[in-house]
Amino acid sequence: MGDLFLVRHGETEWSRSGRHTGSTDVPLTEHGRDEARRLEPLIRAHRIGAAFVSPAQRARETAELIGLHDVQVDAGLREWDYGGYEGVTTPEIQRTRPGWFLFTDGVAPGPADHPGETPEQVGERADRVLAQVDAAHVAAEAHVVLVAHGHFLRVLTARRLGLPASAGALFQLATGTLCRLGTEHGRPVIAAWNVRPGS
Repeated sequence: MGDLFLVRHGETEWSRSGRHTGSTDVPLTEHGRDEARRLEPLIRAHRIGAAFVSPAQRARETAELIGLHDVQVDAGLREWDYGGYEGVTTPEIQRTRPGWFLFTDGVAPGPADHPGETPEQVGERADRVLAQVDAAHVAAEAHVVLVAHGHFLRVLTARRLGLPASAGALFQLATGTLCRLGTEHGRPVIAAWNVRPGS
């Protein structure tokens, strides 16, 4: 069975300023497009059997720029639903909730179409994506790529490693980077993290 490659989309104006970007469909900056293009040789060096991408334009454009073809859009890969904290930065939230931390405290309720998710709900969604990844590995007998978002991919990594969703806090993930989850002696491991060309 192949490895699982995780790609966080390139920079956006909101990621650069630290605004929580869940449902808001913010495009890549030109720097974000450059970040994505630089990952293309790292992807091309491997046999990819299946690729899945979040519906957000920042993720779909990243997938295109890194040279992925026949990519399946998967709503399960969307970013954490930040509810009432959509578009708000952590320092702004902590003015009214001192010590607030996304991975343990979750978010404030939002509107009906984006009510917000608890860490556990994001973890359950990550588990469903991982079940789909495992099926794709068996069918393709090659590597699988996911192109998605920072907080969601951190939770997914925690769940792949058998950790609670809150442990996603342990895995810092920059924009425009590649990570690789593999196995050692039949157990899931991090084979590479936050990789950029030349790093």
